[in-house]
Amino acid sequence: MKLLKLAFLVALASGLGAILIYITGFSTPHGSYHVSDEDLEALRTLQSGFQKCVSANGLGLQAVSGRDYCEVIMRFPSETVPKWKDPKTGELEGLSYELNLCEAVAIWEQVRNSTTVLTKEYIDALPNGWEDYAWRRINKGVLLNRCENRTLCMEKLSLVLPERPPLYPRQYGRCAVIGNSGDLLKTKFGDEIDSYEAVFRENGAPIQNYTEFVGSKSTFRLLNRGSAKALDKVAELYDKGKEVLIVKTTIHDIMNKMIREVPILNPVYLMLGASFGSAAKGTGLKALEFALSMCDTVDMYGFTVDPGYKEWTRYFSESRQGHTPLQGRAYYQMMECLGLIKIHSPMRADPNRVVKWLSSRSSITAARIASEKLLRRVGAGSTNLLATCSIIKKQKGKNVDISNLRKAAVEHHKYVKGTTMYPLEHNPGHGQLCTVTNKLIIRKLN
Repeated sequence: MKLLKLAFLVALASGLGAILIYITGFSTPHGSYHVSDEDLEALRTLQSGFQKCVSANGLGLQAVSGRDYCEVIMRFPSETVPKWKDPKTGELEGLSYELNLCEAVAIWEQVRNSTTVLTKEYIDALPNGWEDYAWRRINKGVLLNRCENRTLCMEKLSLVLPERPPLYPRQYGRCAVIGNSGDLLKTKFGDEIDSYEAVFRENGAPIQNYTEFVGSKSTFRLLNRGSAKALDKVAELYDKGKEVLIVKTTIHDIMNKMIREVPILNPVYLMLGASFGSAAKGTGLKALEFALSMCDTVDMYGFTVDPGYKEWTRYFSESRQGHTPLQGRAYYQMMECLGLIKIHSPMRADPNRVVKWLSSRSSITAARIASEKLLRRVGAGSTNLLATCSIIKKQKGKNVDISNLRKAAVEHHKYVKGTTMYPLEHNPGHGQLCTVTNKLIIRKLN
């Protein structure tokens, strides 16, 4: 009898422990990592179609098979003239780059279902979120003392940290991301750019005096650290309150002072983004990531992707050294041939251009499932909505009113059952932090 009572108490404790783990968010779900013959065939199909797509649309770029089902090598024609030198070694950039299709389809699928704005909800849900993450990731104020004084930290960050996400997946239909390349001056894309539902721009790129080339509409502006520190100057480039400003690096005391005292009337948020490893880097890629997290389709302009355009310039300033332009071009071509974006440039100026040999959505989905298994991603192979969630917490406050959003956004919200999914930065299994509604928790526990 005593043994039965003991067993009952152990079982009860285990059950309560499981519930506590679920609600407080220290669960680490595991999926099935078995890669089937069907999975391998999906990856072979993806790679084969991808190579044909690059050949047909890459303006001289070629994609050849690498060491496995995931790797492709993007090769530029031998007559390509490299322009960028490594500042440490002095070596010119190469003419071939290894890219991983499995990592790409897995990462970008996660991006498309995630929120990319940092919130208080996210920091609250992290273990030691304020004393560890908030200090290490976003707080550089000299008075914040590692956020041990949480009240002071929250006060400083209240200007840029909303409680819950202000933006949603599928919130916009057609979107355009505008880079700063000098090749924008070769084609008058202005009216075309203004036809998009939302337009994303970078750093301090001006609009005035360039509208026939870059358009006049601006919905979001992504800022790197340098531009964020000069926020008062960036804010002078457009009508106050018109653009939403997204800072992709750190927040500083000086930036808080500018927001209060200039004043900056625009909404200002911090970006929470995915980890891309050794992929092409820079504000341009983060702008595409931000757009893909909110838009059905994303087109890009002004990213120096044509082989005939060899100067690495801004459309509003003199020549400059930047991120490796050839590596960037290879990565953007990969994104186009995975159906993520559509490239517009002087040599691809037809707005009705069709991307040839583009894989079907079903093929991409099959390859994504296979890739997640192969990469041993959190929740790989599972049909459970929350399988990708390494941390699960209950949402705070009232449910968000989504009735005024476009139909695609509402349908997505219903599909995820109100769950907000955040990418976990630098997480080895690329899991997500998920906040769920009370209804979902009750249904799950029952």
